[in-house]
Amino acid sequence: MKIVTRDLLRLVVEEARTAPRLRRNHNLHPTDESRCHRLLNAIEPASYIRPHRHLDPEKDEGFILMGGRLGIILFSDSGAVTETVTLSHENGNLAADVPHGVFHTAVSLESGTIFYETKAGPYLPLTEAETASWAPQEGDGTVPEYLERLRTILDSCHR
Repeated sequence: MKIVTRDLLRLVVEEARTAPRLRRNHNLHPTDESRCHRLLNAIEPASYIRPHRHLDPEKDEGFILMGGRLGIILFSDSGAVTETVTLSHENGNLAADVPHGVFHTAVSLESGTIFYETKAGPYLPLTEAETASWAPQEGDGTVPEYLERLRTILDSCHR
């Protein structure tokens, strides 16, 4: 049995803080080929997850907040925001399930944010149809400005 402890959460958060992309996965599933992926995902506020979708009808994606605050944003195919939620222990929103085929991103709203993520495997790199052409690519110079816009959207929707 694998047990998620506070010490493990602290370790994954610390690893995210020093990782080049400011995030760290800790897989609970044995391999990328596993049919069910379960992992801890620690993400710092300056980390960017490009909006994407999973077209496989089995790849709904679940998020359960373990610590910190996490914003989740859903988008239309053209990039318009369709739904937002802030997961936080303070507001009582603790989990979200994103259906397959829907563009989405997750935004860390405070240092030390970590969540339990589930989705169907196996791991396959995103295809061109699964990445949001209307959002900057990771590493693009406009990412910090885009992340700030996403935070502003979350702030205005969840006051």
